[in-house]
Amino acid sequence: MNLSLLRNAFSNLLGAIIPALVALGTVPLVVKGLGDANYGVYSLVTAIVGYFAVIDINVTAGSVKYIAEFNANRDQERIDETVFFGLSVYSMLGLLGGIGLFVGAHFFVTRVFSVPPQLVGEAVATLKLAALGFFLGQLQSYLNSIPQSLMRYDIASRIEMVFGTGVPLLTVAVLMLGYGLFEVILVRVVASALNCAILWRCIRRLLPQLAWRKPGAAIRRELLGFSAYSFLSRFAGLSYAYADKLIIGALVGVTGLAYFTVASTLANRVLSLTFRLSGVLFPAASALAARGELERLRTLYLKASRYVVFLNASVLVLVAVFSYQILYYWIDPQFARVGQVVLAVMALSQFVDSLTSLPSLVNDGMGHPRYSGMFALARAGVGLVAVYAGVAGWGIAGAAWGHVLASSLLTCAFLVAVHGRTVPARLADLIRHAYLPSVFGVGAVAIVADAGKQLFGNGPFGLALLVLATAMLLFAWGVLFVIEREDKILAWSRVKGILSMRKAV
Repeated sequence: MNLSLLRNAFSNLLGAIIPALVALGTVPLVVKGLGDANYGVYSLVTAIVGYFAVIDINVTAGSVKYIAEFNANRDQERIDETVFFGLSVYSMLGLLGGIGLFVGAHFFVTRVFSVPPQLVGEAVATLKLAALGFFLGQLQSYLNSIPQSLMRYDIASRIEMVFGTGVPLLTVAVLMLGYGLFEVILVRVVASALNCAILWRCIRRLLPQLAWRKPGAAIRRELLGFSAYSFLSRFAGLSYAYADKLIIGALVGVTGLAYFTVASTLANRVLSLTFRLSGVLFPAASALAARGELERLRTLYLKASRYVVFLNASVLVLVAVFSYQILYYWIDPQFARVGQVVLAVMALSQFVDSLTSLPSLVNDGMGHPRYSGMFALARAGVGLVAVYAGVAGWGIAGAAWGHVLASSLLTCAFLVAVHGRTVPARLADLIRHAYLPSVFGVGAVAIVADAGKQLFGNGPFGLALLVLATAMLLFAWGVLFVIEREDKILAWSRVKGILSMRKAV
């Protein structure tokens, strides 16, 4: 694979791994500091704010695509028009959403969701403060996309790493000092403001000739035309991502929501990490498609799919098989008893969803966002019905199974629809080249690991040995049957080069 692409991919991944580890490591402290009910309110506030992000028409996606193309062609004028059109759009969206959150805070807390009376005042004040955070978050989201469109994921990832690590640690510090939910959100708002300032300074260095330029009709038409369909994907994704929490908050209450949020957040955080590896394929696909290098794009897509599917399947095994033990040692026995099924099933749902990530990126990079947009909208509709029925019938576990049902149906439909049409590869080639090398080996390791729990018991030492043995088996399968021969040779040559340099020193 192209070394520049690999460096960007791993930079993007690194920018997510460390913050994710810190965020997950601090969750028990935040839950303890806020209490189950207050943590449920915190989850509810973030879900409401996240749901308001559906007003984002996803000009970010169009900007990444077109800035990548214009930069490849050294078209500074059109880069200027694109950047300032995006900034104008996101400033307006942030302002509209922030006003809506501020004005509607009391209504959401008192009329829509089941918030204990003693927590209503703080919940309303916190949601009003989060309105400012929404405005800053919209700007931050767009600014963060500009270095990515220039294939400078290293810069975007470093900034994300600093803030993604610092905010959870500051959150814990605030709680340890005796402050509460309002101050936790205040920390996040201040961090967003600082993040925006630093991103803008970096953008000015990356684009020293950047100057304000009124976007012409052609730029507006291209960006809005692309983003109109991309918006469907974002609208559907955000609606679906937060709807389960809103449904649980309304039907079950904030304590049940806390149990679901902890388990589903862990599954989402862990399984979404590999998306950071594949995210760089979007600007790369845009550039390759613009130059007509479709065969090179096909080869890159199949190889990337092979490795990403294996990584996600391996992570699924480790999370699903050891779901009870993870929650037991991470949070407490009560969370383990209530949330183990949610964690395992949500991990499965995230894995099925991940099968659409690379096809969606290539599809959009080829300039066909209508396919991914329409399927995302259909997935959200089916998912909302399935999750609502699951919660009404079986509580938080039913919500998780509703996710799996929707993921399975729509993923299969999407893969059939785009391959050979908007994605330059046949579905049969994808299955043979990317899926089959992982299915049997990873499945066998999962069965062995699950059986091993009976032999090793639940003690921490035995559990650590079993997890290590499972990881080693997965690694061995990957090295022997997943990594392609030329990549093994390339990796080994790099290792030998590093070793020879050390010996020379």
